[in-house]
Amino acid sequence: MAEEIEKSKPLIIKRVKKKGHDFHGGSWKVAFADFATAMMAFFLLLWLIGSTSEEEKQAISGYFNDPQGMMDKTGASPSVIGDGGANTAVIEMEAIKPEVDEEEKELSEDEIQKLAEEQEAARLKALKDTLESMVENNQAFNQLKDQVIIDITPAGLRIQIVDKDKRPMFDSGSAEPKHYSKTILRKLASVLKTVPNKLSITGHTDATPYLERDNYGNWELSADRANSARRELSLGGIKETQVARIEGFASSILFDKNKPHNPVNRRIAIIVLKRSVAEQIEKQVLGIE
Repeated sequence: MAEEIEKSKPLIIKRVKKKGHDFHGGSWKVAFADFATAMMAFFLLLWLIGSTSEEEKQAISGYFNDPQGMMDKTGASPSVIGDGGANTAVIEMEAIKPEVDEEEKELSEDEIQKLAEEQEAARLKALKDTLESMVENNQAFNQLKDQVIIDITPAGLRIQIVDKDKRPMFDSGSAEPKHYSKTILRKLASVLKTVPNKLSITGHTDATPYLERDNYGNWELSADRANSARRELSLGGIKETQVARIEGFASSILFDKNKPHNPVNRRIAIIVLKRSVAEQIEKQVLGIE
């Protein structure tokens, strides 16, 4: 009877549920930590790139493109602690210089001076070509082409406007330019005003004495003509500060030494001075060695 009662009792089975989800547990935390670390590294990389100079970037790029080329001459690894260690190519980037062209290499004072002179000579040659083209093609110079002489001298680019029989720049004994002389000077000024070089303007006469006025001769006349030429250049656009000097030489420097009375000796010379010559003129005036 007791056995029957025992068998008739219900069998109760209790199942204990585990907390959480068995299918992934806490692995998401590891993934999130990896993601956060990656993001921190990414933003750190952006910050480093933003604060890195172009030279340093080139050094880093050079290492990753050609690690072997970054090794020293003995073939040793440039790392601090040997193979696999920290690479000094990044640590010592200030000492690494990128390859540069010949023009970008550091030049000596003499080399800089020589290069500047070569560049100035090229500019003066280009200016000469421009002026010669204007004289050849501009209608204002049609009847005066053979009276405008342009050449390059040790002092700079020289433009000489010489007299010709029956076509002088000035009336005899006068410092007032002829109307066509004014046109020529203003046309020249339209080009000369575009260059930074200083100008020298000189007047010259032939050897014929000027006796029409007391205490006034070829020295005064040549100086007055040079100053008249400066006024016309100024009307053509030349600034006062661009003129370095105005001088009259009378007949002391003849164009045709064999024929002192040749009309070609009467002339106005405009020199686009080389920078070194203009500086020397200033030093002479100031008495600086």
